[in-house]
Amino acid sequence: MTRRSLSMALALGAIALTGGGAAVVAQSAQNWTTAVVDKDNGHLFGNPEAEVKLVEFMSYTCSHCADFARNGDQAIKLAYVPNGRVSLEIRHLLRDPIDLTAALLTHCGDPAKFPENHSAILYAQDEWLAKARSTTQAQRSRWQFGTNGARRQAMASDLGFYTIMERRGYSRVALDRCLADETKATALAESSQADVSIYNLQGTPSFVVDGELLQGVFTWPALEKALGSRF
Repeated sequence: MTRRSLSMALALGAIALTGGGAAVVAQSAQNWTTAVVDKDNGHLFGNPEAEVKLVEFMSYTCSHCADFARNGDQAIKLAYVPNGRVSLEIRHLLRDPIDLTAALLTHCGDPAKFPENHSAILYAQDEWLAKARSTTQAQRSRWQFGTNGARRQAMASDLGFYTIMERRGYSRVALDRCLADETKATALAESSQADVSIYNLQGTPSFVVDGELLQGVFTWPALEKALGSRF
């Protein structure tokens, strides 16, 4: 995190009260750091009633999204979310079947598990994308035939998603159930299409603040500057 981020965290997370020549710092009444809820097929971190609402549209097969997860996501959660003035919502802009497979896995189970599921898939992106690029014709055939659930299970096996999620404490049975959930798969796809239409999204990552798409903002430094202008 940058020095500016830390300064912003202090500025937003505390109120300085002066008296008797001494400064007393009063912390926010509630720390929203760990609050996460499932919201319309996305996940919202922090205070649902925050005065600044940030939405990130991302794809698991997007390398820039993985970069942002390592830098921006953590900075936002530390510097902006805890005091309740800023919320972060992560939503999916689905680009391909691998993307949908990964999204179903990150949504598997209680919403409280999503943050670590999300990070686990993105942090290992280089590894599983390399596997995707080196798949055989036989493997790719398994991705194209059978039920949708069977196709996604084949992808999860070939790309190592099962291993990643089993390290998170999931059983193969639970993961297969999530991968075969057609209701959830349809809901995620429909939400993705609706978001593209509503906000005229052109790529990932994209960011919306208080309902407004931030033009030309695709990196953490650019987003940090945009957020700073709100305070």
